[in-house]
Amino acid sequence: MDSVMALGTAKPVVIFTKNSLCCMSHSIKTLISSYGASPTVYELDEMPNGEQMEKALPILGCPNLPAVFIGKKLVGGAREIMSLQVRGELSDLLIEAKAIFFWNKK
Repeated sequence: MDSVMALGTAKPVVIFTKNSLCCMSHSIKTLISSYGASPTVYELDEMPNGEQMEKALPILGCPNLPAVFIGKKLVGGAREIMSLQVRGELSDLLIEAKAIFFWNKK
């Protein structure tokens, strides 16, 4: 659990996922990148301790992958990120985390 928190809070945007997951992980990475952010992505199925890290995520409050940290906080999974997007709050969160510097809301 400590290693997940250490990695998750080390950068403005961190995504824990697996290569073997469906398109949701790709969609979340693409959405966040579309704002100009450069998320750090950890593919748990490629990491020696990835299985242990995946088991720690539900304890931290994210039962499903992808798990997204923004601004040193575990925001949640795809559902939470999409909800922020729909409410128009994702860009503000990325700016607050200094993952991007501005977003022109038209």
